[in-house]
Amino acid sequence: MAQHELEIDVPVNHHEVAATLSIPDHAQALVLFAHGSGSGRFSPRNHYLADVLRGAGLATLRADLLTVEEERIDSVTSRYRFDIPLLANRLKAVTDWVETTDPLRSMRLGYFGASTGAAAALIAAAHRASSIGAIVCRGGRPDLAEAALPHVSAPTLFIVGEADHPVLERNQAALERLDAIHKELRVIPGASHLFEEAGALQEAAQLAAAWFVEFLRPQAPAESPTVAW
Repeated sequence: MAQHELEIDVPVNHHEVAATLSIPDHAQALVLFAHGSGSGRFSPRNHYLADVLRGAGLATLRADLLTVEEERIDSVTSRYRFDIPLLANRLKAVTDWVETTDPLRSMRLGYFGASTGAAAALIAAAHRASSIGAIVCRGGRPDLAEAALPHVSAPTLFIVGEADHPVLERNQAALERLDAIHKELRVIPGASHLFEEAGALQEAAQLAAAWFVEFLRPQAPAESPTVAW
């Protein structure tokens, strides 16, 4: 499947964050990544997950929600990775940019959050209810978005490893508080927090792709946007 990929800088609240944009031919939906604690758009795990989504015909935007300087500080102090309001505000700003930028603004939008990035995705989705069509949280910390959960109406899938006991319990509790009609928790047998076990990440990726395809693709065929770089 042919695709276009571009490294870009996205303006967010008087700053810029780096992002990787990939658009398969005929893509009509875009998934925005919200990375977890200390992770980024170049991590092998995120790269693999994006590849699977693109294989399902979904465009992806892997944005680093911290600036280069913030990432440098965070790598030493862990100062920003648990600043959920900051991460959520950055994700909302990236969403605003997408909604005003051709050819992206014609696409349906979803969030794919991991670890603390999942909390940021849930908060942002609560504030962008009319924009976000689906959410997937992998090994997420929805407990860090506690106040936002009753305001999340987008179809939401939690994916958690069976051996990730504290996170599994938090996801089970959070699922009950979501306002979404379509919501589900899928547990990957034998998987730990990082899904490093054989086949675990692949299964999580396929579940995520199926969820986004189900809830983001339009019911009737539509003309694909023209991509001009």
